[in-house]
Amino acid sequence: MKRTRFAHARALAIALAIGFAGGAATAVWFGWHLPGRSPSSLVGLADDCGPGPVEVRPAAANDRDRPALARNRPPEPPDVVVPVLTGDPIAALRDRHLTLPVQGADRSDLASSFSQKRGSERLHEAIDILAPRRTPVLAVENGSIAKLFHSQAGGLTVYQFDPTSTFAYYYAHLDSYASGLKEGDHVTRGQVLGYVGTSGNAPRDTPHLHFAIFQLTDKKQWWQGQAIDPYDVFK
Repeated sequence: MKRTRFAHARALAIALAIGFAGGAATAVWFGWHLPGRSPSSLVGLADDCGPGPVEVRPAAANDRDRPALARNRPPEPPDVVVPVLTGDPIAALRDRHLTLPVQGADRSDLASSFSQKRGSERLHEAIDILAPRRTPVLAVENGSIAKLFHSQAGGLTVYQFDPTSTFAYYYAHLDSYASGLKEGDHVTRGQVLGYVGTSGNAPRDTPHLHFAIFQLTDKKQWWQGQAIDPYDVFK
């Protein structure tokens, strides 16, 4: 009984092998004799078990030097668009409509003092905005806190970078910082950063905010850049 089953199974296997060989020979014969077909084109037909036929188009001229895998990849997502800085930084800053950095201040009360001398060797390169002590000092636009610094000249100071790290905003002579403010914080336009005071070398009877803007260098260092007159930006 076992020999009979084995003989049947063997006969079936031989029949299947003969049938497969005959089918392959027929496919090759058609591949050689059908117009526009070659044996190599049958490889694509044998793999045609995906979601559907794939249209094969000639590569564009600028694609011919790229690897096939690169040409067939889906397009990369677009890069994040960063606002382009114009050749005139003052015009670029005016387009941002910066908030005045002292709560309740009016543009008509601002006065230019950028080119005034401070001592014998340096220029002011900033604007002074007078206000009562403890008046809130506000972020002029969105950005991040690059540095909280105490210096002999500026007293309690804040260095804020703009969203593109192109400009730094400098707030000085503060009476104190806003509660919880720390370096690396992301801040929003109008957020309280501190309060008007007379720290540093400011006259004790003249509380004011010393506010400066400078365009950062390629190194993006909070202490270095090209000064820009805030008065020209705000007026």
